[in-house]
Amino acid sequence: MAVLELNKDNFDNTIQKNNIVILDFWAPWCGPCKQFAPTYDEVSEKFSDVVFAKINTEDEQELAGQYQIRSIPTLMIFRDQIAIFSQPGAMSGSDLEAVVKKAQELDMDKVREEVAKEQS
Repeated sequence: MAVLELNKDNFDNTIQKNNIVILDFWAPWCGPCKQFAPTYDEVSEKFSDVVFAKINTEDEQELAGQYQIRSIPTLMIFRDQIAIFSQPGAMSGSDLEAVVKKAQELDMDKVREEVAKEQS
């Protein structure tokens, strides 16, 4: 599956309509972002049921601010519209695959319980 380019116009719809969405916050001038891009693309091909997307922080400063992105690249994972993972820095392909698999295996009922406790 191709990596999607997200912006403020298609962000919410993408998060709401997909079970798992992995975001790569990046910028065109960022060396580590450029180095990580091929790894991200390669891993995206291994998970047909997961949406991999990129957000250019230069063009989408509002989204970057909303998610408090202070360092790039930063990876973020949403599952069932809940942010379950956020980590600055590039990863190796095997580490990224492991994180995706953990996201797939998460018991979302427990996650929802924890979120409800935090909000009350």
